[in-house]
Amino acid sequence: MAKGRFILIRHGETDANRRRCFADSDEIPLSDIGIQQAREVALLLASGCRAQILVSSHFLRARQTGEIIAEALRLATEAIPGLHERDFGCLKGHAYERMGELMGSNDREPWRWKPEGGESLDDVRRRAILVMESLRARYPGREIVVVCHGAVIQAICAHITGVWTEASVPPNCGIVTIDYEEDVWGEPVLSGAWNPIAHSAR
Repeated sequence: MAKGRFILIRHGETDANRRRCFADSDEIPLSDIGIQQAREVALLLASGCRAQILVSSHFLRARQTGEIIAEALRLATEAIPGLHERDFGCLKGHAYERMGELMGSNDREPWRWKPEGGESLDDVRRRAILVMESLRARYPGREIVVVCHGAVIQAICAHITGVWTEASVPPNCGIVTIDYEEDVWGEPVLSGAWNPIAHSAR
């Protein structure tokens, strides 16, 4: 089976990102800066990648980012269930620091902790990796752009590497590339910009 590649892109900046708050709606749009970030990453991708498929989370901020990239790559875009941001439950609309306050001493395995009414990072991992495995089987050997969210990318990277780390969360419109073959994942590679250098799969 030919080697393929996933290009995971976090959506552009929103007002909630700028204020360092958890989003309180699925329909929060990109900020002006977020639109510009999406345009810049679209130009980078158009200059170097050979993507044939583009999918996104169904949340507005991801769809908007995906549509800007899709236009530059001359691709259709499809919103797929399972790639949406973590449900932060009672934390929605609160500052990021509030999570640490609620977690308290329950931070030895923070990926298993969930806010009231929300999801754990491990919940996100289970649903997101099912989507990734489905795409890998559906599009063997293809280059696939996936526009989604920070927690989703973190969870996918953790599934592949076995390590949960904040270092795997890219900035807005940052990129993580993952090579793949049948039933084989390559090592995730974080880049602030598109890098066409090939990386070996495991």
